[in-house]
Amino acid sequence: MSKFAVAGVSTGALIEMLLPNYALAEQIKPDDPRIKVEKISYASPKGYGSTKALLARPSSGGRHGSVVVVHENRGLNPYIEDVARRLAVAGYNALAPDGLTSLGGYPGDDDKGRDMQATLDSGKLLQDFVAAYEWLKADASTTGKIGVVGFCFGGSITNQMAVLLPELSAAVPYYGAAPKDEDVSKIVAPLMIHHAQLDTRLMEQLPGFEASLKAHGKNYQAFVYQKANHGFHNDTTPRYDKAAAELSWDRTLSFFGKYLA
Repeated sequence: MSKFAVAGVSTGALIEMLLPNYALAEQIKPDDPRIKVEKISYASPKGYGSTKALLARPSSGGRHGSVVVVHENRGLNPYIEDVARRLAVAGYNALAPDGLTSLGGYPGDDDKGRDMQATLDSGKLLQDFVAAYEWLKADASTTGKIGVVGFCFGGSITNQMAVLLPELSAAVPYYGAAPKDEDVSKIVAPLMIHHAQLDTRLMEQLPGFEASLKAHGKNYQAFVYQKANHGFHNDTTPRYDKAAAELSWDRTLSFFGKYLA
């Protein structure tokens, strides 16, 4: 922002530049013949009601490994829907819940979505995503091998799901907060951790998280993407780093190929 301000870009133009451009969030079109996409609802536990979600599957049918896709701190926006479709093209059932369901769902505006999500109970949100795992586990089209990938808030949820779900097959947190040190011993699933070098707050957590993972003999890989910012995988914002996003995604698909096949 400072760079553009010095260059004389107006405040209005600057704000416009920083807004997500969801025309870019269609690497895979919703009507791509390789996949089948639908909206579903599933029950959340503890009287939390139901949660709406996007479900994307390979159009070939049959049974596949499955992935819960956990959104950032703004609900199920077009970027996360596209991530689910990318996973379906790669051969997985992908379930992307909308954590804002109880408030009417993603409002079509990231700033409003962020404000809405901030009002929700964090325990409820976590249980909504755990329930997505349980839905996939019971689905006839899954092989029983289920992973999770999440971004920002979703990266933190991914780490928490790894703590809570010993049967989870694989977990890929993108720039998520580390779990409590005392909870690391509970992790069973292999982890692939992605962080951005310029994301100093979360980078400060990584050495301690890695030390704890090593101390407990956990199966993990951690990658730091040089000169990348928090949110580098999101191809609809100025934070997007094409090289980091593509490399991290190739690594993620290879990881899922190993543990969800």
